[in-house]
Amino acid sequence: MAKSSKREYVWLQCKVCDQLNYRTVVNAKAGIPEGIKDGLNKYCKVDRKHTSHKIKRK
Repeated sequence: MAKSSKREYVWLQCKVCDQLNYRTVVNAKAGIPEGIKDGLNKYCKVDRKHTSHKIKRK
């Protein structure tokens, strides 16, 4: 049998246009790191500029 995964996928959602642009993996047991929890500046294809992104769980 395979081990259960301790990692989970989360989406990064743009705060300006609400598009789900990026998918990343976080440790489910340790929780979400503080740097990601506050938001990340990532490139948004819709706005064509760097905007703040927040975590969205599907």
